[in-house]
Amino acid sequence: MTVIARDLNPGVRADLDGFVRVRRLALPYVLFTPESVAFDVTHARPEARLRRLVAEEDGEIIGTAQVGIAHESPEPGQGFANVYVHPERTRRGAGALLVRAAEEHLAAEGATRIYAWVLDEPANRAFAERFGYTASRSAHFLRLDLAHGTLPPLQDPPPGVEIRPGSDFADDPRPLFELDAEASLDEPGDIDTEFTDYEAWLEETWRHPLFSPGLTSVALVDGHPAAFSAARTDGGTRYGTVMTGAARAQRGRGLAKLAKNDSLHRARAAGFTEAFTGNDAGNGPMLAINKWFGYETCATEVRYVRELA
Repeated sequence: MTVIARDLNPGVRADLDGFVRVRRLALPYVLFTPESVAFDVTHARPEARLRRLVAEEDGEIIGTAQVGIAHESPEPGQGFANVYVHPERTRRGAGALLVRAAEEHLAAEGATRIYAWVLDEPANRAFAERFGYTASRSAHFLRLDLAHGTLPPLQDPPPGVEIRPGSDFADDPRPLFELDAEASLDEPGDIDTEFTDYEAWLEETWRHPLFSPGLTSVALVDGHPAAFSAARTDGGTRYGTVMTGAARAQRGRGLAKLAKNDSLHRARAAGFTEAFTGNDAGNGPMLAINKWFGYETCATEVRYVRELA
């Protein structure tokens, strides 16, 4: 049996379905749909040098890789390569082929450093280290049972604060872009991120097929967005929050918790049965908030890094 690595074709439904199948088996706590994978490929910024790779064995997609340049980082040359293989199709060389193809692409695009997320399991960590990657920080995937769990009760906002859905900003989402950009500056991680391009944010975040403006909740102070919890859904029963944060001047007031609680309650009322999120292991405040909601850790990833000569 021969295994090959190639680019995913976003115009071929079998490619999209195969990519999603592998990702859902390897990362069942992250939302993917064929439509979202196609969107990510076809709407990527040119400077991201984004590629979606697949490893194929006799017509079956058994491995995937998301590869590109972190173009929103103020430090140039930061590349990423996240490789996941079908859990029942390991030890066939798919992962190695994808890593080599990813590294060749990133080196050709001027990357000087490559970051890769690896599930915190001995075999996966040994695989990364065999290719010269060194462990860095870690992050947790969290799950909340919306169907059977108990959410904290909704609380009345304090004076001067109101909670509104993100869909109320459909005519002018710029205030949410500015809030997202400010909150992201302090998000823990190996790669600093700066959102400066409003049109790119509209295309990649606001118009993303998984993004749910109606389930995104925004806390306003005296009419101005001060905290938010951004939601995504997979078109079924799975819901996830991909970013929860507050403006620097409004932190310490519990506004982010207020917004997330509102979003969770509305997601449950809409029929969603599972809630997912993720946190850097060093993000103590957000981990504490999610524990308060009842989230439980379902998996951990370790960020590995390799310097390119």
